[in-house]
Amino acid sequence: MKLRVLGCSGGIGPGRRTTSLLINDNILIDAGSGVGDLTLDEMIKIEHIFITHSHLDHIAFLPLMIDSIFSDITSPVIVHAQQVTIQALKDHIFNWIIWPDFSKLPNPNKAVLQFKAMAPDETLLIEDVLFQMIEVSHSVPAVSYRVEKGGKSIAFSGDTSSNDNLWHRLNAYGGLDVLIIESAFSDNYYDLALAARHYTPSLLLEDLKKLRYQPEIYITHLKPGGEDEIINELEALGSDIDFKILQNGTEFTL
Repeated sequence: MKLRVLGCSGGIGPGRRTTSLLINDNILIDAGSGVGDLTLDEMIKIEHIFITHSHLDHIAFLPLMIDSIFSDITSPVIVHAQQVTIQALKDHIFNWIIWPDFSKLPNPNKAVLQFKAMAPDETLLIEDVLFQMIEVSHSVPAVSYRVEKGGKSIAFSGDTSSNDNLWHRLNAYGGLDVLIIESAFSDNYYDLALAARHYTPSLLLEDLKKLRYQPEIYITHLKPGGEDEIINELEALGSDIDFKILQNGTEFTL
């Protein structure tokens, strides 16, 4: 299994792309602006997209990608998400006002886009890669994904803040090799982070005590302009955890 980071920033600007992870050549987790760096040939290979939640920085390039490769799609691109997230996409994006409803184009019987609802704790096997949806705590209904192949696993938190369920579910399995987890704000914005349901370094460190494994930990979703402050705070916490900052283009092979 290969994972390539297309985007991992909490915003936009030079060198910044919002959240999207490419697994092997044909599966995306989220479809933020990082998708825009794929070539058309790479986009055409996408068969499945797992969405964590409905916020724009995680879905903005889904409609644009489908439109860009519309004439080359031979079998529908399948979007996997909670039903509430799918409904938000239908109501607010693919609604013929913001964007065409590609789940009905070129005709309802042969559409290029298909939605399939998943429920938290549900698993789905695609080829030989297992995806598990895990409910997390954010300002809208949101999930994380645990991805496993051959006994090796990566977990991606999506957007979340302090919760027990993520850690309980991750602890239920035999191990964890890589954890990609957000820390969107510095502790100087602690109250804002609580209101927006995001981690800060101190909130994250407290929750990491709930995890019984010691995976490699990569921090993602840092808000633009606050990156250095968040990194400095992580280092100042005095933890024995070797935090790494996720970068566009980072690749994992498990």
